[in-house]
Amino acid sequence: MKKLLSTNYSETGFNIATLLLRASFGILIFLNHGVSKLTRFGELQHSFLDPMHIGHRWSLLMNLFAEIICALLLVLGLFTRLAAFVLVISMAVAVFIFHRSQSIGQSEMAILYLVVFFSILLLGPGKYSVDAMTGH
Repeated sequence: MKKLLSTNYSETGFNIATLLLRASFGILIFLNHGVSKLTRFGELQHSFLDPMHIGHRWSLLMNLFAEIICALLLVLGLFTRLAAFVLVISMAVAVFIFHRSQSIGQSEMAILYLVVFFSILLLGPGKYSVDAMTGH
């Protein structure tokens, strides 16, 4: 009981937690968002949100880069902070532009992804990552 109420943490616990955050949220965004956009690329390329006015297709390609490439990098723990930074930008666009007029319940998942990816950006990859294995 004393350990349960303690504010101390172990290095192993911290590293397992960062691995779980990276792997679970990276896989979730990859499978639930990236893959579905990739399979519907043909229909989305003409109507995808274009907040930076670079064209619907380019906006979709940038989003796919975040939700597929960066998500997989996050899972591996390779270039973790860079991948998390790209995902933070992508989720910030989702929260503050795409979902701006929606209720908090409708934007809840985007907010959750934003908070987790920002936390990973701050925490780094942890010991159980390719970055740690290569000494970065």
